[in-house]
Amino acid sequence: MGVTIIQQKDIAPTGQARPLVDRYGRTITYLRVSVTDRCDFRCTYCMSENMQFLPRKEVLSFEEVDQIVAAFVSRGVKKLRLTGGEPLVRRDIMALVTRLGTYLGQGLEELTLTTNGSQLRRHAQGLASAGVRRINVSLDTLDEKRFAEITRRGRIADVLDGIDAATEAGIKVKINMVAMRGINDDEIEPMMLWAHGRGHSLTLIEGMPLGDVGMDRVDAYLPLKEMRERIMQRYTLEPTSYRTGGPARYDRVRETGGVLGFITPMSHNFCESCNRVRLTATGQLYMCLGQEDMVDLRQAIREGGPGALDDAMERAMILKPKGHDFILDRDHTGPAVSRHMSVTGG
Repeated sequence: MGVTIIQQKDIAPTGQARPLVDRYGRTITYLRVSVTDRCDFRCTYCMSENMQFLPRKEVLSFEEVDQIVAAFVSRGVKKLRLTGGEPLVRRDIMALVTRLGTYLGQGLEELTLTTNGSQLRRHAQGLASAGVRRINVSLDTLDEKRFAEITRRGRIADVLDGIDAATEAGIKVKINMVAMRGINDDEIEPMMLWAHGRGHSLTLIEGMPLGDVGMDRVDAYLPLKEMRERIMQRYTLEPTSYRTGGPARYDRVRETGGVLGFITPMSHNFCESCNRVRLTATGQLYMCLGQEDMVDLRQAIREGGPGALDDAMERAMILKPKGHDFILDRDHTGPAVSRHMSVTGG
């Protein structure tokens, strides 16, 4: 798997003369790029314990990722998030991050990533130097034993140390916590107090039925409306206009001064304002996390070059659905789509 990085003179953003607008009038300004489906954890709600990962030869090269990102920036994408799997486990990942950082101020307004935090100590300073100013860290518990159970193999000490390293490097940290009934719902208030006490925001996420992971998602599903009402019994939630470009809606907690976000794909979807598309590590562009329609950008690049890539992006705008149709109850216990979250990109 090559790490060739093309020079900026070869491909450069060309302005925003033709924004990407889908058939419902939504402008695409946010691209999520999965750089690998591999991860050093096996979180119970995300992966099966014995995952079969993609052959490395099928994964986009760094040059191909760069070419696709450049094309999206030239069409008006302002925010780029690197995801996985765990993005920081890909070999030589900082070469790609550094390259993508050159688009900041050239049309791109933010470069960020979602990580499990295990590799942050090693990469935090490099991320900051590349222009990363904010990251999301997935952390579902502060209990060492429970952390090991949820991740199946992670060490919470590594994650907490990584968060400290990111903070030391001047990177703002948002904690992402998947709320699961009977698994970690008793820790949501302690997590909020811990995060806010360290200057981090916290975003709660409803579990989504993506891929067969071998857990009872129905029993574990916790509507965040219920969690919000529980929090409001003890804390004052003040609506805020704060946004990060994604689907979360935020409140400020008066008693802590911190920000608390809610992502509710199950109980209250946010499709009417969706500005996002997702690129898999193998070059498939999914216009919706909960739908199967996709456009193969890898094939477009390899067989037709820049013109075919632009045509494929236009086709994606026609295929982008109005919304997803997640259903999770005793009559619908299986995954809504067969691919795991790690394949599409978190």
